[in-house]
Parts: sequence; structure tokens; C-alpha cells
Amino acid sequence: MSLIDETPVDPGNEWVADHVHRYVESGGADGGEFAPGVPVLLLTTRGRRSGTARRTPLVFGRDGSDYIVVASFNGALKDPDWFVNLAADPEVVVQVGSEVMPGTARVAGPAERERLWARMTAISPGYEEAAAKAGRQIPVVMISTQ
Repeated sequence: MSLIDETPVDPGNEWVADHVHRYVESGGADGGEFAPGVPVLLLTTRGRRSGTARRTPLVFGRDGSDYIVVASFNGALKDPDWFVNLAADPEVVVQVGSEVMPGTARVAGPAERERLWARMTAISPGYEEAAAKAGRQIPVVMISTQ
């Protein structure tokens, strides 16, 4: 079955799951921004061990037609599960507002990462603090939906 045809599992954290539900029910009108000017998309990945479709809300930016997300995990020492899942299967589903589309994810290379990191920290300055807290270079992911 294609990932886009599956019903994803939402995050176990109650606050985050509520955010996802409001986003889905309203087509992004409620929950489409974490704060003014900080847009949110829903990313669905396939669990690398379970094979289950899993959905996560993430701040995003754009680079041409690509969507850009950051694997900050709020400054944790490890990468978030959704990012690790991409190594096993880069095929994803992205929901932006009411539009749901299949996509392919890849980690930004060193040259483009620097440019995209600057773009994403301009959208959400908290990424700089998360990187300092984590003590690691936080991956930047590009998602092509074309």
C-alpha cells in the first residue's frame, strides 16, 4: 500500500497529537503556524521497524518548489525518529494546509545546508539554541513533491 493511502499514527504526546488533529480537521487553518510567520506542515514517514505510517508537525521553509524541514528534536543529543525513518525509506507524504502530496526526502549537502540553515533560523531562531544544546550539527532535509 502506498504511504499516501494509509492512515498515519499521530504522535503519542497529547499536546502534539491535539495540534495534528486540529491541523487535519481544519485543513491547516488551525495549527498551520506555531507562531505568526512560523509555518507548519505535517510530514508522514514510514516507521523503519514497524512499517507504520507516522505523522509529525514540523516548521518548514521553501527553497524553490522544495519544502525544507529541520531535524532538531528540540536540541536532543540524537536525531528524531522521523529523520531516522527517512534513511530506511525517503518516500514521504507532506500536508501543507489542505493539500496532501507524496514526496521524496533527502538530507541537504554541506554547501546547500549552510544556505538552508540560515533560511530556517530566520523563520525559527530557536534552531540556533537547539543546535547549541544538542552539540551536534542538526540535519536539514529537503522534500521534493514534484
